[in-house]
Amino acid sequence: MTVPVKSLKFPPTHRMKTPAEFERCYARKRSASDGVLIVYACENGLAHPRLGCSVSRKVGNAVVRNRYKRLFREGFRLSQHDLPPGVDLILIPRPGPYPTVDTVRASLVKLAAQAARKLGSPGRPNPLPFRKGEKESQPTPSPSLKGGEQDLRSSNASGVSEEALRAFTPLPEGRGAGGVGSSSGEAPA
Repeated sequence: MTVPVKSLKFPPTHRMKTPAEFERCYARKRSASDGVLIVYACENGLAHPRLGCSVSRKVGNAVVRNRYKRLFREGFRLSQHDLPPGVDLILIPRPGPYPTVDTVRASLVKLAAQAARKLGSPGRPNPLPFRKGEKESQPTPSPSLKGGEQDLRSSNASGVSEEALRAFTPLPEGRGAGGVGSSSGEAPA
């Protein structure tokens, strides 16, 4: 009886590519780290894990950064069947000596499992991040509307703070800041 051999390929479908995918993973704020790596994780809704590499200029010049990315891709390729399925993983190197493929693989498997545990159940939706002290509020019905209609403009349904809403509310005509291009013609105070 022959045992089926698992593929060790690294196709484009196993890579995170767009900035939006990276932002979604960072916004989920689930990470684990050790002396070799920092791993950020988020759900991806697929049957396999995906890899994203983030190597900053602090690590070194382009040659060193690309060497880290090749090392991360190789570690992911060799250990992809030991990683939790349905998770996007962003790998960031920790400062220190240049690691070997074996240390990256061991660290990646351990940290990916830790970060996936922090995500909770796999079917859980990705919540919107709230700032410290903010809480989710439900839209409140406006007294001027009939029945169960809701005025979403006056509520805080998007989770944005009231200060932020006021900061982006346009001022009435002639009520500018008084700077360059202001229609008020006054000098700034």
